[in-house]
Amino acid sequence: MNPWYLARLVTGEFAPPTIEPVRDPFLVALAAGEARALSAVYREHHRAVRAFACRLLGDESAAEDMVQEAFLALPSAVRKVRPDTSLRSFVIAVAVNHARHFVRAAARRRKTVLRLAQEPTTSSTSPDERLAREQLGDALFRALDELSLDQRVAFVLCVVEERPSHEAAEIIGAPSATVRARVQSAKKRLRQLLEQQGFR
Repeated sequence: MNPWYLARLVTGEFAPPTIEPVRDPFLVALAAGEARALSAVYREHHRAVRAFACRLLGDESAAEDMVQEAFLALPSAVRKVRPDTSLRSFVIAVAVNHARHFVRAAARRRKTVLRLAQEPTTSSTSPDERLAREQLGDALFRALDELSLDQRVAFVLCVVEERPSHEAAEIIGAPSATVRARVQSAKKRLRQLLEQQGFR
């Protein structure tokens, strides 16, 4: 049983958890920024973290930038990892903590691409081709751009990646009930936004 939890039982008051020093030799090496440890984590978890980032952002270039930033931040962040947390979940949590800037940048790029796609062309373009250009920005990601970051992350983790709410809660650092509420709010808002775009 964790010492902070014991303190709560004894005193009846909440005692904030203290971060215990990392004792696992691999995590110690990772926290020290040793190249072999970083390479091993990157090989093992890069694909899963990048898949999450792509689903969150809808932009491969921004996703790769977000992943790189997450792995660069990992040595300092890993000092706070709890012993019962999977390393993959922890790396994704680090990526989530760096997501806000990348979500905004990806949304700006999508708006630019959509605006360019709607500009008239000088060549003779068929109506079907014009329609395809106008729909270049994917409808779902345009709708996702309208969600709060908290709702967006919860939706991608639980609906797109089909993670159980308790696992998403561990990644996000929020109670399971809060995660479920964010997912429900996200679904409702997405339905409204997609209907406004003509998708039913």
